[in-house]
Amino acid sequence: MTTSEKLLALEAENQKLLSLISHDIKGPLNRVFALMQLLQMDGENFTTEQRDLLDKMHLVVTDGMAMLRNLVDYRNLEYKGLDIMPEPVNVTTLVNTAVQQIKSLAGKKNITLSFTAVETDDRVLDRQSLLRILDNLLSNAVKFSTPGKHVEVSIKKSAGIEISIRDQAPGFTVSDLEKLYGKFTRLSAKPTAGESATGLGLYIAKKVAERNGWVLSVQTPEGLGSIFTLQIPAY
Repeated sequence: MTTSEKLLALEAENQKLLSLISHDIKGPLNRVFALMQLLQMDGENFTTEQRDLLDKMHLVVTDGMAMLRNLVDYRNLEYKGLDIMPEPVNVTTLVNTAVQQIKSLAGKKNITLSFTAVETDDRVLDRQSLLRILDNLLSNAVKFSTPGKHVEVSIKKSAGIEISIRDQAPGFTVSDLEKLYGKFTRLSAKPTAGESATGLGLYIAKKVAERNGWVLSVQTPEGLGSIFTLQIPAY
């Protein structure tokens, strides 16, 4: 077997491994997550210590599911490409949905979220692309913030639509900014509750934004956390 053939075989093996992870491991995690949700609905029958343990289990399983989603997204971006399926989407409603979905996770770390927005008209765009970007940015804001902090999400409208996510995490160093959107990048800030950090979240968010013709940027005022801004241009 030539070197080229070996490389192709190795790449095929890597794709099979990622496919195995995305399908065979994701299923059991989803079932565990569903069982935990059922237990939490019956929370009145648990002691404070038991509820705390359930909250910690929720954080661990949610973190594992997010890691798998990022690995699947990475595989799709690197090997399959990104399917763009435009449809009319109300951006304000969609962002509000993403914020509500992360609130439970944030609450378990005593992190508050707020959402302020102007009402937007429907825009023709890929719903799943926007959700994946929001999911990664919001997850990171919660993951790297210490308990008691606040995450602020806002929407502004001019010629296009501007979505901003501002956190009170440590922010980024000059060295961090130079490699911020790299694959498997480890930055100076660390997750505050033992969550995993694959170094893929910002890489995926940036790539998905670029494939859709959107612009993702960051500001990191010293001592004031970070502000990620996603700009969706007008038609």
